[in-house]
Formats: sequence, C-alpha cells, structure tokens
Amino acid sequence: MKTHNAISKRFKVTKRGKILKRAAGQDHFNARENGKTTRGKRRDKQQHPSFAKTIKKLTQQQ
Repeated sequence: MKTHNAISKRFKVTKRGKILKRAAGQDHFNARENGKTTRGKRRDKQQHPSFAKTIKKLTQQQ
C-alpha cells in the first residue's frame, strides 16, 4: 500500500505513537487574536487517539 502523501505531510507520528498536527489558522488575520490564542497556535496539537490507527496506516509508520 502506498503512503497517502496528503496525510504524511500534515501529521507526524512520534516515537511513542502519538499523532501530532500543526495548529490551524496561523497564516493571516492573527493581529486580532488575543495572546493566549496566538501562543497556542505555535505548538503542534495532539490528535485524538481514535484517529491513530487510520493515520498510522496511511503514513505507514506502524
């Protein structure tokens, strides 16, 4: 099975199997956001574990 490139570009599987995804909405219109929101967008977010099996299968990192 080939790697699904759209998924492999958006998600990262850590060594312990967590799924990380870049926070959405970082490109523009950030001046209106408060500081807490802006700081929250800087880090990658952990996806819900229910997506783990599907994402790992598509990225072929099992």
